[in-house]
Amino acid sequence: MSQLVTQSPSTIGVRSRILAWAAQDATASAGLRATLAGLLDDISPAEFPDFARSFATVHGRGVVRDAVVAATPADAATALRAGRTVRATAKPTGRPVAMMFPGQGSQHRHMALGLYRGDPAFARIVDEVLDLFGPLGEQVHADWLADRPHTDIDDVTRAQPLLFAVDYALGRWVLDWGVRPAALIGHSVGEFAAATVAGVFDLPDAVRLMADRVARIALTPPGGMLAVRAAAAELTTFLRADVVVAAVNGPRQTLLAGSSGPLADVARDIGAAGLLCRAAKATSAFHSPAVADASAASVPTYAGMPMRRPAIPLYSAYTGVPLTEQTASDVAFWAGQPAAPVYFGPALARLLADGPFLLVEAGPAQGLTALAKGHQAVASGNSDVTTLLPARRRTDDDDLRAALGAAARLWVEGHPVRWGDLPTRTRSNP
Repeated sequence: MSQLVTQSPSTIGVRSRILAWAAQDATASAGLRATLAGLLDDISPAEFPDFARSFATVHGRGVVRDAVVAATPADAATALRAGRTVRATAKPTGRPVAMMFPGQGSQHRHMALGLYRGDPAFARIVDEVLDLFGPLGEQVHADWLADRPHTDIDDVTRAQPLLFAVDYALGRWVLDWGVRPAALIGHSVGEFAAATVAGVFDLPDAVRLMADRVARIALTPPGGMLAVRAAAAELTTFLRADVVVAAVNGPRQTLLAGSSGPLADVARDIGAAGLLCRAAKATSAFHSPAVADASAASVPTYAGMPMRRPAIPLYSAYTGVPLTEQTASDVAFWAGQPAAPVYFGPALARLLADGPFLLVEAGPAQGLTALAKGHQAVASGNSDVTTLLPARRRTDDDDLRAALGAAARLWVEGHPVRWGDLPTRTRSNP
């Protein structure tokens, strides 16, 4: 015996939907695929949302779970017949979830805007965060929605608040689905968002600290970051003035940072040496001495701020290990992060050594997903990775489809997703 489930977490958007089912064995699951494809042949695009909602409270109880995400009944039927489903297993593996939160460089115009327009729950969280920023949040929101923003998305006053808002909202959103991560990890401002999701900071305090960080870094001299295809040790001879190793993201994935003039000279020399490099999306020299004074000046803002041990284990890209209660409450640790080097690669390796995990990237661009796929634990299939946002967004539905695909992946992996508890109405465009 088996049952069909057709549902969309929060029924987000007006197009893509999840069709999911559970069966007792692979033969029964294949039969359901064929049956569902046949039913979809007789469904018009206009009827597709109602068709999905008609099974909204039916949940399969078999050990074989499978799902497909599609925008039209024809696309769904084609995918079902071709076997292009999210995943089917002999039984759900139930690998613990570890969420990854990206930082500066992952931002792009209109990132996550499809989710904001399509899902009221996600939109409420983003609005809550940006409202707490006050006038700065209003400016960030206006530029995010604008076709011709007043300030470029790579500027610290836009990238940092919006990355924090999107990362935090995605983390909270997944928690609201009923998923309980076993671990969190973040890159730069992503670690700060992860800490807020984990309860180290209350949200109003976190926004106050972020606003202080942004205001101080905005006053530092122009700078930037450089992504180099080389190990950090290979770049020692190229460093000069205030140009330093800002982040170690993998064995041969290193970020340099520094003031604009010296960094340009370093980029020229690295290119002449035959190493691949490109400018990262930043107009400030994050994780370098150029922002050290700004970081130190933020210490009084942190003083007296309530800080707690994370309720979810948080693997720090600054220490390489899960945060202890002592470190989580260390003012100098948090205040110094904008100037301190990020060791995301070693921290991710430590996390995966404690696995296996299903990694879920909660942020734009899929940069951390690419780093994770290069790790042996993921390449071998011991751990795996999925994403809540697309690598590149062309339409709102790209965002919606990616989020639905992640939700389907969590469900087929064996995690409880509270389909019925999530919103069923789409949000009007702002």
